[in-house]
Amino acid sequence: MAPLSSGSVFDVAQVEDEAIAPYSSGRPRRRVRWWRGVVLLLAGAYFLIPLYAGLKFSLQGVNGGFSFLAFQKLPSAPGFSAALTLSLKLAVATMVVSTLLMVPTAIYVHVRLPRLRRMMDVVTILPIVIPPIVLIVGVLGAFPEWAKASPYLLSFMYVILAMPFVYRSLDAGLGAIDLKTLTEASRSLGGNWFKTIWRVVLPNIRPALLSATVLTLALVFGEYTMASLDLWTTIPVWITQFQVSSDGHIQVAASMLGLVGTWILLVLVVSLDRSQSRRSRRRQGAS
Repeated sequence: MAPLSSGSVFDVAQVEDEAIAPYSSGRPRRRVRWWRGVVLLLAGAYFLIPLYAGLKFSLQGVNGGFSFLAFQKLPSAPGFSAALTLSLKLAVATMVVSTLLMVPTAIYVHVRLPRLRRMMDVVTILPIVIPPIVLIVGVLGAFPEWAKASPYLLSFMYVILAMPFVYRSLDAGLGAIDLKTLTEASRSLGGNWFKTIWRVVLPNIRPALLSATVLTLALVFGEYTMASLDLWTTIPVWITQFQVSSDGHIQVAASMLGLVGTWILLVLVVSLDRSQSRRSRRRQGAS
């Protein structure tokens, strides 16, 4: 058998190095998956095209040009201020009640009853399964007249509707921290449960709590069925009851204002939380 020449040995070694090179590097090669971009593009078009159409219609003047006339007329529209005030009151009441109920419940389940987390997942998903019209019809048939005469009955119903979003947001926040160690350390240092929740747990789940608050606010400003059947004029009810013949641009402007306002509030909450977390990291690094 004839020996290999030096050139052939060099060629074989070069081929082996080229074959092993992609696997010898520390970083794996990333495959470009074009279908992800297509899915994101379709999802963005699905959400942004109707939003663009609504903004364009609301910012369209009488002569077809660009105008803020619809947004300028919105505060002076009949019944808009009262509907906005009622929606804000219901939103504040719903956020307070849902926070006072769900935060201690989620903490107690995580610390003392971790086996019940699956059952809580099933129970908190029921408001999504049961239609809101069934809930409000049952409440109106069972509650006394003095309770139905108050608009804050809606806030307790909104707490039930917001329960899936609030609980899952808090559950994700509590699952991301070592809750048992934090609570045991606080209790061993003499802190009661109120101080433990207020000074130890809540600062660590602030992003989850803010997300739950924004989701609750968006739900209150978008719910129509319960408020309409309970005969209270909130923002969604006012939008549907406002006469289209007078000015349809004002209706669309009110819808866009609520939608864009919720998005802006969500962006502000996320940016504020990130800035505060960066500041705390800088302080910890400096110390």
